[in-house]
Amino acid sequence: MTADELVAFAEDLARIAAGGGGAKALAGHLAKRTSVGVLVEDAQWRHLAAAGGTGMPSSVQALLHDNASPDFQKLRNGYAGRTVAIVTGDTRLGRLSIFGASDLDKLEHAARLTASAIAVELARESGAQPGRRRTFWEQLVAQTYNDPVAARDDAASRSIALATHYVAVALEAENADAVAFRVAVLEAFRGGEGDAGFLERSGALVVFVPASREVDASNTRAAAALLQRNLQKQQLEVRITGGVGTRVAALSLQRSLAEAEAALTICRRLYGSGRVAIYEELGGYPLLLSGGDSNAMRDFARRILAPLRAYDEKHQTELERTLRLYFSVGENVKTAAAELNVHRHTVFYRLRQIGEICGCKLDDPHDQLTLRMAIAIDALTA
Repeated sequence: MTADELVAFAEDLARIAAGGGGAKALAGHLAKRTSVGVLVEDAQWRHLAAAGGTGMPSSVQALLHDNASPDFQKLRNGYAGRTVAIVTGDTRLGRLSIFGASDLDKLEHAARLTASAIAVELARESGAQPGRRRTFWEQLVAQTYNDPVAARDDAASRSIALATHYVAVALEAENADAVAFRVAVLEAFRGGEGDAGFLERSGALVVFVPASREVDASNTRAAAALLQRNLQKQQLEVRITGGVGTRVAALSLQRSLAEAEAALTICRRLYGSGRVAIYEELGGYPLLLSGGDSNAMRDFARRILAPLRAYDEKHQTELERTLRLYFSVGENVKTAAAELNVHRHTVFYRLRQIGEICGCKLDDPHDQLTLRMAIAIDALTA
């Protein structure tokens, strides 16, 4: 690896560790990036993780030339492998070994970096603090913290750099290798200030993506929409279904999580697997799924119709009236034009404007349902 590649590799390791990936995810990342087999054992030669490759030994204990040496060294008995100690200070925590037919000596720096990252994880666990980062995200979602300072201080005590805002992404994967999938997801949602978080909920992998700026949230939505395609490019035979929540302050993470899980449910039921739905683009379906109260319904109608009303007020047009009439006459452009006393081409033009302003297609049944719901709710609650 070049110097720049090693820096990027180390940054990826830091993101995986910050997200609570643990030894398995770190070993999986090394295996994926270098195309070698990876074996991780603890100080008692117990198996901790394995990734990539085939034909690896169950342990390297009997294959070492010098059990005491922490150095990157060859294995005995003809094994095409190298091994390096996992240490923190003077404490030996285990061994990381790599196997493969390539020039393994060129991978020394990558192996050492991975061993160092795993050492941090194992040291935390030996200090009776396993799962402390996962617990933080569980508590944040449960709205345990009363103010941002308390949340940030507790996050720092668990080595988590808490961002000001997050976007929740909920993903279900069919036929997925858990470690490889987690590493690929981390890679897809890299960027942003602060650490990402992970939780497993009802068979779904939930990722809390840092989004201190709105552009970070936009990038997250784009990455989610392209996730299935990018996994296929990486030759990961995984079929995903997902949902993306809105950008919220860290203390409001529960809301984005609920939105992501609702979007996942709607996506699965309406479209099947292989797609990721954005909550903000699902129109009236979240309202139908939740059975929202009258306040939620009014808020929904106001949000959907607001762009049309703002445009009408600014330009002295009648787009909202045109849309209401268009639906009320059974989408008959000729009748609508007569009622509005305009040429039918004017109605066609207005309908195109409405689609552009609302970001929808009037001939799409899902978009039309959203607009019809908003108009009906507005009429009933006016």
